Amino acid sequence: MGRAPLARKVKEPKMEVIQTDIPDVFLLQPRVFSDSRGFFLETYNKHTLAGLGIETEFVQDNQSHSLKNVLRGLHYQSQHAQGKLVRVLAGEIFDVAVDLRPNSPTRGKWVGIRLSSSSSRMIWIPKGFAHGFYTCSETADVLYKVTDFYAPKYERTLLWNDPEVGIEWPLAGEPILSDKDMAGHSFQEKSL
Repeated sequence: MGRAPLARKVKEPKMEVIQTDIPDVFLLQPRVFSDSRGFFLETYNKHTLAGLGIETEFVQDNQSHSLKNVLRGLHYQSQHAQGKLVRVLAGEIFDVAVDLRPNSPTRGKWVGIRLSSSSSRMIWIPKGFAHGFYTCSETADVLYKVTDFYAPKYERTLLWNDPEVGIEWPLAGEPILSDKDMAGHSFQEKSL
């Protein structure tokens, strides 16, 4: 009868944190393990995220498929606010977070980051932000984990082109918007 092999201690893959201009919004760069077969990466690990200060429970995963020039957002919930962990499965987007937190020193400021399937980067957007994205590639599949359930009664839309916020979208022509997103509220009139 042979002996069982000794268990090897495997070092837990880490994520690199990349700061943005708004300290509470940051990029996560997971370690990607590639070889001749393809690649592997860990996209979610409760312990790793807790070590980065993201100690939350995700309750829902959402996925969208968008065509080139589609602009989705800027969405938020006035109650049951959602923190979001956003990643791109296919294609490339310009992802935007606008700080709506009442007492924040960065209230009304925005961060825009290009996310793509080839970079494997994710963005963490905490509660209290409006979120949206613009599709830069021919199509894009976006997956995001959220910290609270969708509550249509409290869903709100911040106007994507509000001059007071001044987001510099990398538009390649007129964006394709839903009726809801075209009718968004300005930063001054939004209701939290």
